[in-house]
Amino acid sequence: MKHFAIFMLLCLPVCSAYPLNGAAKGEDPNVDFAQQYLKNYYNLGKDEKQVYRRKDNDPVVKKIQEMQKFLGLEVTGKLDSNTLEVIRKSRCGLPDVGQFNTFPGTPKWRKNDLTYRIVNYTQDLPRDAVDSSIKKALKIWEEVTPLTFSRIYEGEADIMISFAVREHGDFYPFDGPGMSLAHAYPPGPGFYGDVHFDDDEKWTEDASGTNLFLVAAHELGHSLGLFHSTDPKALMYPLYNSFTDLARFRLSQDDVNGIQFLYGPPPASPADPKVPTEASPLESGTPPASCDPALSFDAVSTLRGEILFFKGRYLWRKLQWKSKPELHLISAFWPFLPSDLDAAYEVKSMDTVFIFKGNQFWAVRGNDLQAGYPRSIHTLGFPPTIKKIDAAVSDKENKKTYFFVGDKYWRFDEKRLSMEQGFPRFIADDFPGVDGKVDAVLQMFGFFYFFSGSAQFEFDPNARMVTHIFKSNSWLLCA
Repeated sequence: MKHFAIFMLLCLPVCSAYPLNGAAKGEDPNVDFAQQYLKNYYNLGKDEKQVYRRKDNDPVVKKIQEMQKFLGLEVTGKLDSNTLEVIRKSRCGLPDVGQFNTFPGTPKWRKNDLTYRIVNYTQDLPRDAVDSSIKKALKIWEEVTPLTFSRIYEGEADIMISFAVREHGDFYPFDGPGMSLAHAYPPGPGFYGDVHFDDDEKWTEDASGTNLFLVAAHELGHSLGLFHSTDPKALMYPLYNSFTDLARFRLSQDDVNGIQFLYGPPPASPADPKVPTEASPLESGTPPASCDPALSFDAVSTLRGEILFFKGRYLWRKLQWKSKPELHLISAFWPFLPSDLDAAYEVKSMDTVFIFKGNQFWAVRGNDLQAGYPRSIHTLGFPPTIKKIDAAVSDKENKKTYFFVGDKYWRFDEKRLSMEQGFPRFIADDFPGVDGKVDAVLQMFGFFYFFSGSAQFEFDPNARMVTHIFKSNSWLLCA
């Protein structure tokens, strides 16, 4: 876990977007700017005149090195162009290091049901857009913890949210457009837990300006007790990162580890058995070994260019731009889902993944459960005798979804939203060479990949034959 909980009473010094006033003639304005940055965010001595001598024992050089290490830059101790470019980016108003009084006890809320209130609004966005952004920002933390958030419209809430400019009554004035975007207080009574946004920024719902959802999600992490992370992929990294595909935004594992360190994971789904019949490694909390030669999968699905492999309460994410798959808890992304899933498939035209267990199925888009779910599998047209399905895959070319149950399969028309006539049919008749119970199916590169236990069959639908047989975990870089 690369970030840590806040242990402090107050931690909101502001930052300046401009060099210090009154610099002597001929002085490098970059040095003044960097020293102010170090004072604001790295506790450079504020009561004494610091001189940048470019020597290793110089206090400014040491602070530059500390800053570069925290932000993941090459540690040179010099104000090189890359360092200057990074420190001029917009960021959270909280410091990255500093000497503060410790908060008595563990810095977290002592209850799980929290209230919030939006005190006022920015003129940049409609009110409903602000409401939606704040609600979405709270939800990403709610999904991975036992916390719940309820909005109130008057009185004192645990988390008071407001927009302000310059001096706004908390002795930490904002600095105008750019640099410090917002700041927040750690958990506690009174003003603690509150979030303030700089209304001199251009707040937007997309990436055209400063995205309110992203900044709110970061600041609310502080309101819940998290400090800054050194992981550049984490939401709690101090610098503002604009995601072009906001619909795909997810907390990093570092963020999840941090918040669950404070509050624990979300409560188990009612669908999960409370007392397992066998003490399997998955049930006891041991992650599955990706290169276990006997490894099989519960379900496999694509998701916006990724491939997800489900096993027990875990999933592997295989991303196109990363060679090594990532292992996560399913609950880190979809806390409302049970474990030990039966099937999953993506309908790309709908940007939706459908996930099955028993006689129910869920529809998720990104991290969000779609309204009206879970539903019964019988609403899809299955007869009452079918209690569960084994596997499913959607063919994006012909807009058909295949459901596999035992030695038969059904075909669903995604255009007409109905089961096709003439089914079920025997798997062996239409997919010759696919042996055994089908655990999962994946369509990639013009082939169907059928997973059956630890074996995987590559099936060419044009030639109607199995072309290769692999280990199921070959996708996880296992021989």
